[in-house]
Amino acid sequence: MGGPTVEDLRERVRGVVTTPADEGYEEARRVYNGMIDRRPAAVVRVANAGDVITAVQYARETGLELAVRGGAHSAPGFGTCDDGLVIDFSGQRGVRIDPQGRTARCEGGVTWGDLNSAGYAFGLGVTGGIISTTGIAGLTLNGGFGHLARGLGLSCDNLISADVVTADGRFHTVSAEQEPDLFWALRGGGGNFGVVTSFEFRLSPVKDVIAGPMVFELEYAGDVLRFYREFIKDAPEQLGLFPGFHIAPPLPFVPEDRVGDNFILLVPCWSGPPEDADKVLAPLRDAAPMLAEGVGPVPYPAFGAAFDPLLPPGLQQYWKGVFAGELTDGAIETHLAHGGLVPTVNSGVHIYPINGACHRVPADGTAFAYRDATFATVIVGVWPDPADDAANTAWVRDYYADLAPHSESGGYIGFMDHDDQHRIRANYRGNYDRLVELKQRYDPDNLFHLNQNIR
Repeated sequence: MGGPTVEDLRERVRGVVTTPADEGYEEARRVYNGMIDRRPAAVVRVANAGDVITAVQYARETGLELAVRGGAHSAPGFGTCDDGLVIDFSGQRGVRIDPQGRTARCEGGVTWGDLNSAGYAFGLGVTGGIISTTGIAGLTLNGGFGHLARGLGLSCDNLISADVVTADGRFHTVSAEQEPDLFWALRGGGGNFGVVTSFEFRLSPVKDVIAGPMVFELEYAGDVLRFYREFIKDAPEQLGLFPGFHIAPPLPFVPEDRVGDNFILLVPCWSGPPEDADKVLAPLRDAAPMLAEGVGPVPYPAFGAAFDPLLPPGLQQYWKGVFAGELTDGAIETHLAHGGLVPTVNSGVHIYPINGACHRVPADGTAFAYRDATFATVIVGVWPDPADDAANTAWVRDYYADLAPHSESGGYIGFMDHDDQHRIRANYRGNYDRLVELKQRYDPDNLFHLNQNIR
């Protein structure tokens, strides 16, 4: 490496610097997606914002490629690189709740499980991910869907302020009042503009929810999807609800002889008054004959982790996603053709609703542009054996290829994989040119390019 040495870097940071010569390197270089096998020159497990400033400056001085790792869930593996420098936030997981002000200040490595649990003690929460081990950083910077989005908006809509280190090594605190352009770009623009070292969220009352899966036979999938597209338009906003195609895992409410079969689910999450749950959920139970149901009262953090067992770290992963304003008959036919072919118990297809509060933010109010979309579909291929890479990747690609004609040209940044760079302009629509201008201002040399890159 030209310029400063790794030993210089060690002396300049409080955190731990791990290189290929150090014990623990194999663990330090590992990320969530088992398909990603890269060997960085150094991983800096940062201890504070000063370490981030130092690491960014070091990457610039040495010309090393720079990757930033929050929760490490990035399906394309953007949280690591070959022969470059990784800023690793895994040791930065502090959460401070202000119950009077209803805010949370979170360090850069916090996961949604961390934040959900911290807020639960005060009866407070915010829109977060479906998997609790997901980092708040990647999800929020990309937009952020979750069970609470229809009532509370996207994760990025609840971001009040952020501390960020830009490519020149400068530290900024941004908000709607302070450097509003950079704050605008962070809310949906991904990791293109800097390294966020802390996030401040607005919280809302959330405690226990009425939630869980409703399981229907595949033969009723068309009925379930047609019901869903109409019902979700005017459903109470405190109801999170999405349909999904899954293979049934061994759960107490699933008949033992049906474990391993493919089904379609409805997954409600009612965060409103518990006494209203039966009335709100009754239409769902009548959508089609139901095989099994696991709906009941549950602490919100527990439900936020309900899908975690299906997605442990180290499995092979490949993703695709689309937006749609309408779940058309053609889209439903595509889901019927492919959804029942989910290849592994870890894989699945979810059709998230993004209406309600999500629609009350203008398309140019944040970098996240698809404020008129109603549905965000994600096709997630996840499997344990690398020998199945070709077949399972093909399932995801074929599904996406057939669904794309019934969808918007752009999709959600967080559902994109490594081969989706050509979709960047479509993903940002009319906000793209402004994002390019801000990229030129804050990162003209494109130091932060290991992302869905705005050039």
